[in-house]
Amino acid sequence: TGDIIDCKVKKIKKQLQILNNLKKVYFISGNHDLVYGIKDLEKVLDNFNFMDNKTLFIKYNNKDIALAGLSDRFSKFFKIKRDERKILNFLKQNNNSILLAHQPKDYYFAVNTNTNLFLCGHTHGGQIFPFHYLVKLVQPFLAGLFYKASSAIYVNKGLGTWGFDFRYKANNEITLLKLIYK
Repeated sequence: TGDIIDCKVKKIKKQLQILNNLKKVYFISGNHDLVYGIKDLEKVLDNFNFMDNKTLFIKYNNKDIALAGLSDRFSKFFKIKRDERKILNFLKQNNNSILLAHQPKDYYFAVNTNTNLFLCGHTHGGQIFPFHYLVKLVQPFLAGLFYKASSAIYVNKGLGTWGFDFRYKANNEITLLKLIYK
């Protein structure tokens, strides 16, 4: 759910290329990816499905799941149009859906379209206690699983840092979700 890099792509190109060995990666860019070069990132991660403002269907247990990606709120500063209307219309037309976005504050797109699962990141879980209280002033969710209306919302803490290169009471996280089709 974004922020896969926090430096120029050429600096860590070899490490990034290892990620191309993963299967079926659906990625939404974050503000750090935009700052350090989303176009360069797309060239290196050629096995990734970059989902910014895109929609598609994935098969799961012979059923279609609608997958949509909403570009980050900061994308407008990088001349990338955030196509909210397209994403909203797509989600409204599909019962079984997942929305990827970088920031938790975009959860209302999921709730207003009865999206089943909303996946996001951005907060680093607050990164450093007690400063996580400041993050809570601008983001409705810090980390973990929440429910609003008929939507499940999952905020991943991620692996990296921002500003200070450490975390306190906000452990790194790789999440494995098992989808159960009902």
